[in-house]
This record gives sequence, structure tokens and C-alpha cells, in this order.
Amino acid sequence: MNNKQAEEVLKTINKSISLSQGNIFQLRKDFEQLYLKFSSKQELNVKIQNVSDIPGFKICAEHARDDHIILFFHGGSFTTGSTKEHLDLCGKLSHASGFCVFSIDYRLAPEHKFPDAVEDCLMSYLWLLKKGFEPSQIVLAGISAGGTLALSTLLSLRDSGVELPAAAVCMSPVVDMLFEGHSIVTNRGKDWITQERLEMSRKVYLKGNNLTQPLASPLYADLHGLPHIMIQVGNHELLLDDIIKFYEKAIDSDVKVTFELWKDMFHSFQIFSSAVEEGQNAIQSAGEYIKKMLLE
Repeated sequence: MNNKQAEEVLKTINKSISLSQGNIFQLRKDFEQLYLKFSSKQELNVKIQNVSDIPGFKICAEHARDDHIILFFHGGSFTTGSTKEHLDLCGKLSHASGFCVFSIDYRLAPEHKFPDAVEDCLMSYLWLLKKGFEPSQIVLAGISAGGTLALSTLLSLRDSGVELPAAAVCMSPVVDMLFEGHSIVTNRGKDWITQERLEMSRKVYLKGNNLTQPLASPLYADLHGLPHIMIQVGNHELLLDDIIKFYEKAIDSDVKVTFELWKDMFHSFQIFSSAVEEGQNAIQSAGEYIKKMLLE
């Protein structure tokens, strides 16, 4: 790796978190401390707006509009994560796009199993419709597991006959729970997530469900009829080959896809944008894309 910023961030992550440990509750604390360490000092307007029993937060950067909305799903391998940890990313997305973000804290495993998180994300979209937003005024966005949930929500909406949002932004989504892409091997040591961590999260989240169930592994879904999707991925990610395979299938299914491959970048690099220039550039790109999808 020639990117010194990326090297330093990876060192910090590896020192801060032991992904080999099986204690999910300790991992939650470790990730929260890590992500907050990389948060920038933004002036944000944050309001609590719960969706029934689901914690929800409206996050607006200065001068952001709220006549359109970004519905955001955080990352964390379906077992960790919260809006609090991703507040910096949400704020930067709001600033880059010019629109407010609505983020939910969907239910996590092991306390809850698949498809509870999918149901929470689906409910949050329907809640926004009840609040008066038109589908064309909403863009879904998510990172890592949140990117998966954005795709799962699109599939659920389409299959339920509900009008789809304008577009979706998926940052480093998990698209295949089989983890069969060759990059699992070739990118070992270049990424901060590990195969062991991926397999542990899969076991806890799915709890015996079919690994190729489309709402868990969107790669195996019928993708026809989905709206425009942006995919961002780093070329050092373990999940790279799976994501490329999903992208190719989406194109073959006549889905319009904007695909961005970021050199020397690792899983969910946008979260570390305060220390990695490419992270901020990727967020800016996503913001411009969202603006285009909502206003044109």
C-alpha cells in the first residue's frame, strides 16, 4: 500500500479492535470509541424522531434542506453500530448533498435476528411516506451492513408493490453471505475486517437461515425493476469481488448503476474521512450523486 494516510488508519484500527474476539458487546464499545475518535467537529442540527419503537434521528448540516431526505442505515456487521457512531458520516453526507439525513438504529443481532433489521428499515421508509415525503424525494443510503439493508429494503418495497425511492447509495455493501469472492484471499491483510469476523457476524445474524436468501444476500435476488444505485468500494476490500459480481448482475438486469472503485481503500473507508482524503472525496461524490437523483 502506497497510501500513507490509509496505512496509519489501518494501524489505528488494528490496535483499537480485536476482531477475533467473540464478545460482541465489547466490540460495540470498541467500535464506538474508534469511530468517535475519527469524528470531525461539525455543527449539526440533530433531532430525535422515533419510528414507533425504532430510534430515529434527523440530522441536518448548516443550510441543508428538509423537503427531500436521505434515509440512512449505519454499518456494523448487523451486530454493532448506531447513528451516534455514524453521525459524522451522516453530517458530511448532509453537507455534501444539501439535504437532511434521517438515520435509524435498527435492531441488532444477537438480541434480534434476521429479518428484524430489514423490517425496521422498511418501516422507516413507509413512515417517511406517511410523513408526507414522496418516493421521488427519498434516497436510501447505507454503509457496510447498512448498504446491504438499503438493497434489502429496495427488494422488499418492489416485491410489496410499494413505489421505490429515487435512488440508493451503497458503500461497501455485504452482498453475498457465502463470501466466495477470491478477494477474501487476495486482499487478506490489506483490509481491517477479517474472514473470521465476517463468518461470526453471519452466524449470529442469520441463525440458521439460508445464506442465499435474497434479503440477506442481495446477489441472489432478482434485481429487475430497482432504481438507480451508486456503489462505492475500495480495491483493498475483502468483499471486492462479491461487490463487483453484484454490480455486473445489476447491469445485466437493466439496473442503472454508478460504480466507483477507490484505489488503496479498505472497508467503509468513508467513516474515516477525517484522516483519509479519499473518504471525504467519496462522500462528496455521493452527495453530488444524491443531489442529482433528487433534483433532476
